[in-house]
Amino acid sequence: MESSMPRTAAIFAVSAVTIGLATTAYFVLSAESGDRFAQCRGGVVSGGGGAIGGPFSLISETGERVTETDVIDGLSLVYFGYTYCPDVCPVDLFRNGEAVRALDEQGIEVKPVFITVDPERDTVQQMAEYTDFMHPRMVGLTGPRADIEAAIAAYRVYSGRVGDDPQDYLMDHSSYSYLMDPNEGFLEFFPSSTPPEEMAERIACYAAEL
Repeated sequence: MESSMPRTAAIFAVSAVTIGLATTAYFVLSAESGDRFAQCRGGVVSGGGGAIGGPFSLISETGERVTETDVIDGLSLVYFGYTYCPDVCPVDLFRNGEAVRALDEQGIEVKPVFITVDPERDTVQQMAEYTDFMHPRMVGLTGPRADIEAAIAAYRVYSGRVGDDPQDYLMDHSSYSYLMDPNEGFLEFFPSSTPPEEMAERIACYAAEL
């Protein structure tokens, strides 16, 4: 199968749509009282932010086994998708990269992280090429299916295969970006509709409170 990179570059203008509505029930667009980050939030997680995130052990784009403590060692934007995604993933990841660049200009370092939901096709090499194209600091994570499923469950991500062809198939999945901190854990989620300028502004707000 041909590399997805040329196709990715051609479809950045495609409007992003939120896939995997099964996860929507986790998110409530209101701020909790007594929350020191209340002025930064666009929403909270039903059941509390502790419902999102947790341990994982995956393979990095450099071929090393890493855990959540290795990856989320500072403010991080975590996104689940796949490199063969024809529309929403490249748009969201490019948007995340733009937000990170805007934050760099403010002296705020945020690590963009991309975890595949399609490890059967997303090899270490494929992830490295894809993430390098999106942002030079983006970390790509793949691994055995069982390890990917554990990460998917920890982040309450919806994912399902569409199609029976062993190579030519799609992955339906939720498309939220999660702002994580090594000490606070989950801080915020950003749907596909959030523009990079708003993401950068809200992340900067969190950074100021940490």
